[in-house]
Amino acid sequence: MSTQQAIAEARYPFSDRYLQIAGHRIYCVELGAGDPVLFLHGNPTSSYVWRQVMPQVAAFTGRRCIAIDLLGLGNSDKPERLRYSLGLHRDIIAGAVEELGLSDIVLVAEDWGGPLGMHHLVHEPHLYRAAILMETFLWSFTFADDFHPKFRIPFRLMRGPGGFFMVQVLNLMVKKLIPEHCPITDEGMRYYLDRTPTVRSRRAMLEFVRLNPLHGRPKESVRFIEEIRERLPALTLPITWLMPSPGVIVSEDYPPSQAKFERFKSLLGDLEVKPFGPGHHFLAEENPQRVAGLVCETIREKGLAASARMARV
Repeated sequence: MSTQQAIAEARYPFSDRYLQIAGHRIYCVELGAGDPVLFLHGNPTSSYVWRQVMPQVAAFTGRRCIAIDLLGLGNSDKPERLRYSLGLHRDIIAGAVEELGLSDIVLVAEDWGGPLGMHHLVHEPHLYRAAILMETFLWSFTFADDFHPKFRIPFRLMRGPGGFFMVQVLNLMVKKLIPEHCPITDEGMRYYLDRTPTVRSRRAMLEFVRLNPLHGRPKESVRFIEEIRERLPALTLPITWLMPSPGVIVSEDYPPSQAKFERFKSLLGDLEVKPFGPGHHFLAEENPQRVAGLVCETIREKGLAASARMARV
């Protein structure tokens, strides 16, 4: 093994493998033993986003940490002609949970990982013990309620005919969105760039933009979100929301998004909101120590830690 390989393994010390789910190879990494913590990423990142979070959570909770790459992202298959849908992504998560035999799960999710993971959770709550969410959404969007004016034109362009050029040709989701919303090392940026080397390999990133439930469209995505919201009031397991300042999805820079979140909270009367401190969107890249600390703290507070070594991070 070369010195460079040894350094890389020390920084990414996980067992990895591919799961066969619905005819696709889905990349999976894990660390530790015990009841699982399932980490779900968003667009355009991958399980790599949790690389500095999972070791601390495994060590301080005595739980087994698992993360998958969503279909079309990271090291998972990137089918060229497949029709992507939120239901398909949710089925991939359900398949991973079944393939790995997971139960007593603590879900940790950001961005698109939130609605995808929560859709599975609200339909199979017996498999879960808690959920910890950050920079995500469980609602449909409107420009007025959710988008700071500076984001509206770029998002309109990506949803339209120009999206192919912006996302798949120029790779702006990786080259611009990630560094704009968090500090990231050259090594980290290189990892994401290396997983999207061709125009065709970036198709899922564009599809996620187009699957965003905005102004009632696409109808399938709106219904997907409604199915989550219909079941939220009946949940009895604890849900914790990590809230950064200023944040992006729920942003101090755009008060209408905060007002919308306050309305959302009425669906979950015992939703716990924990201040994250300074942060924007990709929190596990921006401040992995803080993410790990709050995840460990929440698991301990909910009585879900399995390790006598559990301590504050």
